[in-house]
Amino acid sequence: MSFDMRMTRQLPATPEEVFDAYTDAEKQKIWFSILDEEPGIVEIEVDLRVGGTQTAVWGPSPDALFRETQTFVEIDRPHRLVTDSTGSSPDGMTMQTRIEITFEARDGGTLMTVVQSGFPVPEVRDFFVGEVWAGAFDRIEAFLTRRTRDAQRTDALRTDA
Repeated sequence: MSFDMRMTRQLPATPEEVFDAYTDAEKQKIWFSILDEEPGIVEIEVDLRVGGTQTAVWGPSPDALFRETQTFVEIDRPHRLVTDSTGSSPDGMTMQTRIEITFEARDGGTLMTVVQSGFPVPEVRDFFVGEVWAGAFDRIEAFLTRRTRDAQRTDALRTDA
């Protein structure tokens, strides 16, 4: 038996901008640690094509690293993304899940919906709901908000010049 989760968040950007923030390695490196007081280790590589992989390694120190490799199963930019994920924690625990994400234009922004299936026990699923995805949504939202604010400042400076 496996357990599934579903989460949604309304984000302040177009589906294209949200999709790109989620899949672009350089943007991920920014939002991944955007809300952290102390920067940790973040390494991300993305080969965005069906059959390609995204590998993320992160943690507070070289002795406490998490690793996740996602294999892209379906890519329909900017509407849908499906990956098979294999993750490992510093204690050696591993887990395989499937992640399906949709990006839907709604109310001047994007409704991002994540469905992740294959959790071994409810406690792990609940950790992903309360910590992993809630944190990812918070970070992506902060990245998109900051990017929009910076673009508005740049436009205002150009107008004043």
